[in-house]
Amino acid sequence: MKINQVTLRHVSMPLRSPFETSFGRSEARDCLLLEAQADGLTGYGECVADRDPGYSYETVQTAWHILSDFILPAILGQDLESPQELQQRMAFVRGHQMAKAGLEMALWDLMGKRQGRSLREMLGSQRHKVDVGVSVGLQDSPATLVKVVEGYLEQGYRRVKIKIKPGRDVGDARAVRQAFPDLRLQVDANSAYLLENAASLSPLDELNLLLIEQPLSEDDLWDHSQLQKQFKTPICLDESIISVRHARQALEMGACRIINIKAGRVGGLSEGVAIHDLCFQQGVPVWCGGMLETGVGRASNLALASLPGFSLPGDISATERYYFEDITDQTFTLNPGSTIDVPEAPGLGVTINYPALERVTLAKKTIR
Repeated sequence: MKINQVTLRHVSMPLRSPFETSFGRSEARDCLLLEAQADGLTGYGECVADRDPGYSYETVQTAWHILSDFILPAILGQDLESPQELQQRMAFVRGHQMAKAGLEMALWDLMGKRQGRSLREMLGSQRHKVDVGVSVGLQDSPATLVKVVEGYLEQGYRRVKIKIKPGRDVGDARAVRQAFPDLRLQVDANSAYLLENAASLSPLDELNLLLIEQPLSEDDLWDHSQLQKQFKTPICLDESIISVRHARQALEMGACRIINIKAGRVGGLSEGVAIHDLCFQQGVPVWCGGMLETGVGRASNLALASLPGFSLPGDISATERYYFEDITDQTFTLNPGSTIDVPEAPGLGVTINYPALERVTLAKKTIR
């Protein structure tokens, strides 16, 4: 397969409600949509880099630069028979995993359409539904947080993740636990703590949480290994895991007991599957994190999360959780039992609503 042109679109989609984490507050979700042309087919990929370098050093603008000036000139017109071959051709670029993942997603979509197979089938999954939960950002007060969580439980979600940061951690989690004693609850710090002040989180150990996600710095496996020894609650790593090598090292040193797999963070679906396989072989639970994706990225996440090692609900909420209008013709809805169906059509299994896409496109560039 030869990709002969790729169109990059900088997309900015208004959120239904602001989403606040320890590193900032968002009222819109920016990302890059890639449209790759090959053999008369069009494949779509989503680069999940955001407008600001809060979660990651990558941004929409850095991804635009790396893709248009380096990666795409190196692969356009070249024979590509697999995602692994694409990864080899992109390896001369150090880092920039989200940029690489967006292009790899488009190749998976093209391959699926050419073969008449869904992404789920290509990944080797047998599951047609995925257990999902909802991620709740920081709220004005613990009482407001409890009301927001109650609303999602009424919608049918059975697992809730709340964001925390220093000063807004134990009190928020305790309020939710007291209101909902049987709720599957977890917390996410997005690297907001240091080992020196993380002891303040020790009361979380008494709240029967599923996990404590990424409490310390994204580049600090060692301190996470020291912190995990102090907690009975499993620590889950997110930002710290950018490759299967990092996952192996984290497990070997006891830095975590659970791993959050985001294909965008680790450079693509192929690396995400490799991390899944490593953890599955060792009996380590994994789950699929979310980056407020459009329907394109959400479809990819659902297929990935259908693999057997994803034993915890993912952050892959229904479309209406985030957007009034998505850029795909398909919307994803919550089933009874807090599940979402995995797309079954060839490739990612979604088609683009171009009028909606045009309304949220800030910039566009075609590279041949």
